[in-house]
Amino acid sequence: MTALPARTLVLGGSGSGKSAVAEALVRDLPHVTYVATGAAPDAADPAWAQRVQRHRDRRPAGWGTLETTDVAGVLRAHRGPLLVDSLGTWLAGVLDACDGWSDGDAWRPAYVEAADALVAAWQHAAGPVVLVADEVGSGVVPSTPAGRRFRDLLGPLTTRLSRSADRALLVVAGRALELPPPHPWVDDPHPPAPTPEDA
Repeated sequence: MTALPARTLVLGGSGSGKSAVAEALVRDLPHVTYVATGAAPDAADPAWAQRVQRHRDRRPAGWGTLETTDVAGVLRAHRGPLLVDSLGTWLAGVLDACDGWSDGDAWRPAYVEAADALVAAWQHAAGPVVLVADEVGSGVVPSTPAGRRFRDLLGPLTTRLSRSADRALLVVAGRALELPPPHPWVDDPHPPAPTPEDA
């Protein structure tokens, strides 16, 4: 079995199979810890509860699980294989915590601090770490300001993480495509400024 590099980024759209591909990458490793960044399921959202249960059912019994949005803290402290799923639910949790769905710009410093901490921890992670990220830039432009904000933050953040990844895969319709190294001119270290649509 080929050894995993320290940092692997697995990208894909909704329902693409990205989580299953990420799980397959670490399935044969000992002492895997699954880092779940999404909200805990509850009766108020049965569809989300079903999605979480499907993910749980796929995991080997020997895997450990951490449910947290403090991914930076886990990356700094943990030794051993990690599977983080996913960047999109991490971002949603951070925006919830800093009131990032509201009008205005008061939320931005807290978001930037959290994003910078995540990128720094990712860059220095002992690994192997597999991070699942949602590819949101290839579909319909979101119709709401909150949706556009989420997309406009997730894209640049994924790019920052990709620049430090040792390997990146794009999953389309259950097929994993190996991505080449990032182009040197693709560098967007900071989230975009607010646009009129965010107002």
